[in-house]
Amino acid sequence: MLAAEPATGVPTQAKCDPIKLRGNPDVSHRKQRVFEVVRRIPAGQVATYGQVAQAAGLGRGARFVGFALRHSDDQKPLPWHRVIAAGGRIAFPLDSPGYRRQKARLEAEGVIVQGQRVDLRRYGWQTTLDAILWDPAGWEPADS
Repeated sequence: MLAAEPATGVPTQAKCDPIKLRGNPDVSHRKQRVFEVVRRIPAGQVATYGQVAQAAGLGRGARFVGFALRHSDDQKPLPWHRVIAAGGRIAFPLDSPGYRRQKARLEAEGVIVQGQRVDLRRYGWQTTLDAILWDPAGWEPADS
């Protein structure tokens, strides 16, 4: 059995073993919720791992968001590059291939990356739970 955060039931980082989690229907469902939220982040904007977790109903499941994105087997395009760490930081080590790829994708969308950071006041995705629940424009799963 996997250890989980009491409030959310999300597996903790120490227990996010892809071999044990692969095929687990509950984990697959949570990953899909993460993917739906990530697909809703508009081009030219970013969201933090924690913000994605909140919008997906995973509470403090920021680490699970990272796990889900890292182990995505989803066949639909996923704009993973729009998800960044708290404080606007790109989570990849500076000058790693992942960092360069994420920075290039963000800059192609008009997001300015200075050093390893993005200005969340300027580029942060502003959404509220009310907007997600009640926006008639649709907070529906992508491609539904």
